[in-house]
Amino acid sequence: MALYVKAADILEKAERKQGALKTLVYDSKFSNIKQLFALVCETQKFSSVLLEIIEHTKLLKQTRLSPHLAMVLVYDLLIGQGLKCGGSWKVMMMKHRARLQAALARIKVKQKVSRNEDLLPADVLNPAGEHLPRYVRVNTLKTTVEDVGVYLKRDGFTFQGNASRLEDLTLKENHFVRDMHLPELLVLAPKTDFHDHFLYKGGHIILQDKASCLPAYLLNPPPGCHVIDACAAPGNKTSHLAAIMKNKGKLFAFDLDAKRLSTMSTLLLRAGVTCHQLAHQDFLKVESDGAQYKDVEYILLDPSCSGSGMVCLRDSTSAKQEKEQARLASLASFQLRCLNHALRFPRLKRLVYSTCSIHRQENEDVIGACLQQNPGFRLVPLLAQWPERGLEPFTQCLRASIATTRTHGFFVALLEKHSEAVNTTQEAVEISGPEATTTHSPHACEEKPEDPESEDEQTPAADVMPCRQTASAPGKKRKRKRKNKTTTTVAAAVPAAAAAAAVAVVAVVAAAVPAVVAAAAAGPAVVAAVPPAE
Repeated sequence: MALYVKAADILEKAERKQGALKTLVYDSKFSNIKQLFALVCETQKFSSVLLEIIEHTKLLKQTRLSPHLAMVLVYDLLIGQGLKCGGSWKVMMMKHRARLQAALARIKVKQKVSRNEDLLPADVLNPAGEHLPRYVRVNTLKTTVEDVGVYLKRDGFTFQGNASRLEDLTLKENHFVRDMHLPELLVLAPKTDFHDHFLYKGGHIILQDKASCLPAYLLNPPPGCHVIDACAAPGNKTSHLAAIMKNKGKLFAFDLDAKRLSTMSTLLLRAGVTCHQLAHQDFLKVESDGAQYKDVEYILLDPSCSGSGMVCLRDSTSAKQEKEQARLASLASFQLRCLNHALRFPRLKRLVYSTCSIHRQENEDVIGACLQQNPGFRLVPLLAQWPERGLEPFTQCLRASIATTRTHGFFVALLEKHSEAVNTTQEAVEISGPEATTTHSPHACEEKPEDPESEDEQTPAADVMPCRQTASAPGKKRKRKRKNKTTTTVAAAVPAAAAAAAVAVVAVVAAAVPAVVAAAAAGPAVVAAVPPAE
């Protein structure tokens, strides 16, 4: 009984992406970890077949079981080694066994196979991420890379030096290297298991994919500053931020899911994080002008996304294209709202936006729409040596993939407040005001630019208006009036031309992201999403 309840709970958490499957199993403290892990893995492997059987027999309606609990019970009854429970549950499942077996037999006949294993899709039999390296982030709040290396050598591992190219990440068993991009990341052979290792249990190392380490590393908040992790759970990125900050300053972490926050609290405690403040709150409802957030200068935003970059979450079923596009549009609308809200914090300097999605609609299109609506921010070019860039024209951003970077699929963008653009805007406003005409230097009259194309950033009207203050000879009134009329015409024409050009630029950007902008304008959407991965 306890085995199936715990297995169902882990499958539900994995589906909601509250952690990797193995991590969730080992963190469950179940008495028989191997038995639980085997049941969870096999049930997940056959999930598409099991769901088809459950739906065909209407098992949920007749038994009122939860979907995940029904899956583990049906797996053990039909495919596994038989039910390992007694009492009312066994009586109930045995009552429906004949219908469940008949449904499984029909599926086999339909697909013309005889073995249960032959029902599995090709990507389940040979998963794409099967040969991804094991990445281990050293938690510098508790130890150093050098000390972890010493412990690994004592355990029989061989250090191969610092990696310098992608091929160096192809490692033999019990060999490890230091990553070439992230100095606190160690790389080991695929499937190297650390869940029982004292370094993991003590919080000295964090099992985290390399791509998932990029957001905090690139945001790089200095010690003592105020930082927001907007969609924080399950907490690996939060612990990474705290390590970079050396536990000095304030780290505000928000998440709407209470269970995820509970798991996150345990993880942060194990990692030795003390500078954080957890809040069970929707980030979109956080007041950007609140007194406690007045000093926030850095934000990490990793919102809910499709999870299409995560190997373990890739859907092998052929969902209707229209339904998938509608879901992506809702997600992109939600992501853009989060991004726009984050940029409203008054003292914000830098923001990292990341997703574990491979879809342009959730990545470059969201960034494009955001830049259009927030001209005071610009993209910062990231890691020139990184092998995969954002799609044109957003090559300042990073992408990650199994083939190119030996990681899960990922996207990262860094936005920075463009102080020059802000100052230019403020200066233009001041110059065009009535008070500015009396304080502007009269030497501007000497330039008199007539061709607006010859000016880069200066407003031509600002140079013309002071001339009306300096031409004061009594004998030249008529000539002055004609001159004022000419210059006024130029002054009126130039802003109009500039405005037309600006509209054209906005139209080009808007054309690239119409779906995102339209969805965002429509207001809040109900999003069925996979939360961000760690």
